[in-house]
Amino acid sequence: MNTHSTNAGSAFTLLEVMIAVAVFFMATFAVLALVAQNLRTARMLQESGPSFGMVAAELTLTNRIEEGTESGDFGELYPDASWVRDVHLVSTSGLYQADIVIIERRGDRVVTNGGSLWLYRPGNAGGALGGLP
Repeated sequence: MNTHSTNAGSAFTLLEVMIAVAVFFMATFAVLALVAQNLRTARMLQESGPSFGMVAAELTLTNRIEEGTESGDFGELYPDASWVRDVHLVSTSGLYQADIVIIERRGDRVVTNGGSLWLYRPGNAGGALGGLP
């Protein structure tokens, strides 16, 4: 009697194991890259600082616009930040342009950002200080 049995057809080959391990690591690294990207995006969303809109909103609260340059800070909300706003008449029909720059100190760096805002106040045409009726 032959008691010797062979299991040649039931075992994994070394090549099959290597392919399975390679597929596993490719999937693992793809998931890790996705998690790292999402963490980076979440960190950027958490970092808030003074914005252009904060200064622009203050300017649009009234119907009066005065030409000139103003500057200020954000008080205790952002103690290392300040702003400069330059308002000038673009057209005699009451179109004004406000250039706003935000200056923020982050450690040993100074970061600036800003933009321009156009406002239409016909009651101010010609530099008059009257508001809208």
